[in-house]
Amino acid sequence: MSDKKFDLVVIGAGPGGYVAAIVAAQKGMRVACVEKRKTLGGTCLNVGCIPSKALLHASEQYENSIKSNGNEEWGISYKEVSLDLPKLLKKKLGIVDELTKGIDFLFKKNKVTKYIGAAKILSSNEIEIMNNEKAEIINADKIIIATGSESTNLPNINVDEKKIVTSTGALELDKVPEKMIVIGAGIIGLEMGTVWRRLGAEVEVVEYLPRILPGIDDEIANNFMKILQKQGVKFKLAHSVEKAQIINDKVLLSVKDINNNAYDELEADVALVSVGRKPNTHGLGLEKLSLKIDKHGFIETNENFQTSISNIYAIGDVIKGPMLAHKAEEDGVAAVEIINGEAGHVDYNLVPGIIYTSPEVAVIGKTEEELKAEGITYNKGTFPLMANSRAKAISHTDGMVKILSDKSTDKILGAHMIGHEAGTVIHELSIAMGFGASSEDVARICHGHPTVNEAIKEAALATYSKAIHF
Repeated sequence: MSDKKFDLVVIGAGPGGYVAAIVAAQKGMRVACVEKRKTLGGTCLNVGCIPSKALLHASEQYENSIKSNGNEEWGISYKEVSLDLPKLLKKKLGIVDELTKGIDFLFKKNKVTKYIGAAKILSSNEIEIMNNEKAEIINADKIIIATGSESTNLPNINVDEKKIVTSTGALELDKVPEKMIVIGAGIIGLEMGTVWRRLGAEVEVVEYLPRILPGIDDEIANNFMKILQKQGVKFKLAHSVEKAQIINDKVLLSVKDINNNAYDELEADVALVSVGRKPNTHGLGLEKLSLKIDKHGFIETNENFQTSISNIYAIGDVIKGPMLAHKAEEDGVAAVEIINGEAGHVDYNLVPGIIYTSPEVAVIGKTEEELKAEGITYNKGTFPLMANSRAKAISHTDGMVKILSDKSTDKILGAHMIGHEAGTVIHELSIAMGFGASSEDVARICHGHPTVNEAIKEAALATYSKAIHF
């Protein structure tokens, strides 16, 4: 076999792509993976999930150190606390570097051939890789497109990644802005906004919709906004940003009130544009292949991840479903299993969504609004963390657990949580829902004391009966 002939070529080495490549190699396929960045891991590892979580952790530690009500009441006091931002950013880069090298190691261990360069699909079996104006062509029996997503732009706003930034620029600011305006109250905007608020910036969020976190359960979103307001984040809801310009080292934004068409001017040191993401498919040559793409830019696939060209598959953010790294990983595994003649499937209703603020927000399954829209009768159980002994003991009482179950069968249909380590705790309910458990099933399982997980037990009790501790 030629050195440039592969059973499978994966385009994109983000969470979906590199996982697909490794799993395929483990199954005995001859695999190559093409990545246009110099480092593996995609947006998530290089300029997304991992560096943002490092900053979220560091900023939380910093704020906890400077808050008198967070430490002195415990008998812990400091003479002086200071922030060395360059050192913090260096630590973040070190974490990213270690993890990208880890994927390199896994590629070598599993004999995945790595190509660095921009990929263009010439035909159903040929891929051109362009690197430093030098092109080479490789061949593949099967192709998986896993090129992820990119930030959505707004008209009349030019991003320079210095003063007007996307999440990429927000991870690299060389000083703490006095004021940051976040355009968009989605997950990324709220995460990055809270990072810089903790580090000392005044943060105001401008959102087009009359609420934050579109798609999240209303009760959870409303409660979470109150928590963020209590922390000092300001919100201007039902407002659109019409224009942004940089004048005298300041960002001036013209915003319009959607309800009365009144205009206002806002000024900030940095504006973060965070209005969602879109599939990243440009430059792949899909138009010449006549590969079907929908009106939103997503590649159309069947239930087997096959595109309109039967030997070309697509996974992750370039197809429909939650635009999340872990969803892309599951897509990658399932697609490779199908290619290998096995059964592969991903239930997008059981993909957890997590917001890594403090407190965290974690959700899985149906929202209350979705159940109402679908005409499903349901029971609801809630439990506040202020009544949880572990949350009390560690001073993390902001938040709640909410469980929704089918009224006739008690099967859990949705679970939603605000709280410390909610992104970890929610997986108890992910597993329960994966096995079709009822709220009573969860409530009757012995939970260790004292743990935050006991709040899940209590919410489950409240869903079909009554909570004990509230």
